[in-house]
Amino acid sequence: MNVRDRLTGRARAAADAVLGTALAGLLAFVAYQIAHTWGGDYWQFGCAAGTVVCGLALARRRSRRWTAVAGLAVAAAAVLVATFADLPAEPGPAMTLALAVLVGSAVAELPALTAGAVAAGGLAVAAGSLLTGNLTQTVLPPVTMLNVAGWLGAVTIGLSSRLLAARRRTMAEDVRRHERLQLARELHDVVAHHVTGIVLQAQAAQVLARKQPQRLDGSLSGIEAAGSDALAATRRLVGLLREAGDPPTPGQESLADLVERFDGPAVHLRLPDDDDDEPAWPPEVASTVYRVVQESLTNVSRHAPHARSVQVTVTRQHDAVTVVIADDGPPASASPYRPCGFGLLGMRERLEALGGTLHAGPRPGNGWSVLATLPLPDKREVR
Repeated sequence: MNVRDRLTGRARAAADAVLGTALAGLLAFVAYQIAHTWGGDYWQFGCAAGTVVCGLALARRRSRRWTAVAGLAVAAAAVLVATFADLPAEPGPAMTLALAVLVGSAVAELPALTAGAVAAGGLAVAAGSLLTGNLTQTVLPPVTMLNVAGWLGAVTIGLSSRLLAARRRTMAEDVRRHERLQLARELHDVVAHHVTGIVLQAQAAQVLARKQPQRLDGSLSGIEAAGSDALAATRRLVGLLREAGDPPTPGQESLADLVERFDGPAVHLRLPDDDDDEPAWPPEVASTVYRVVQESLTNVSRHAPHARSVQVTVTRQHDAVTVVIADDGPPASASPYRPCGFGLLGMRERLEALGGTLHAGPRPGNGWSVLATLPLPDKREVR
């Protein structure tokens, strides 16, 4: 479980704890008031029915559809029993709050048809409370006004949450589509890079066939290796594309330029030492490293304006590249929502499709860090 999932789980548990406390308090308060004004055991039925609906509200995440249906059924039964047995008006305050939670949750999460049916059922229960109220009054009974207000609040909040979720999905899809278009351009350039190498080696092989045929085998092996590289790189990039920017960016030199142009806290860049025995990064790897650093610096300028410095460290082992971007912003800038940005969403998709990983979260003490790992392709392997 990642940081975001843990934070979400804790937030939900805290919200349910607050809701449970509020429901229990309302149940106890209403039971006391009924016992004090009506006397006897009149409070028991309403308290029992309210407890059942409140329990369903707390268990709504197990099945939003069936908990909502069961809650509305219990509430409707409570209205009928209260009407014919001359009991206190139902649904009471605790049940009203629980029904609002069930209806709002269903409207926000369930398919449109089911959500509409649950909302209609909630309105029917709210209107049914008229049966238990004092119909001789010229205004609506208080219990009806309370239930109608609860229903309106639930539907309003549920619809707002539903529209917000739809908007976020649309924005996320736009980011993915933009990323795919950029990758499509990169695919063209990666293929051109490798095919150019194949053409040059093939031309050299023709010369060797005439002048030094004994060296032809080595040249043909080079062509085979270049073709394997082209095939592997193409497949890795095609794996990122589900449907039909900027051109790919070279590796370390462009990172230095990016850091120099950054308009924000001072950036300290550490790059791997040059090693003539190591092959150059494949274009798709270099471009991905660049984009991760670029997006991370953008997030620093947006979410950590009070940071004093940023450390960008790029290290290379034989089979992988690791990128760490860490800022020293104050704890207030380490918002739990920060890693959910759409830019990092696109980067995560790209890294995972290339076999890499992306982790983002608050640092111990203060600041934020982004850790990306990206495997380097085996030059001898055709994937």
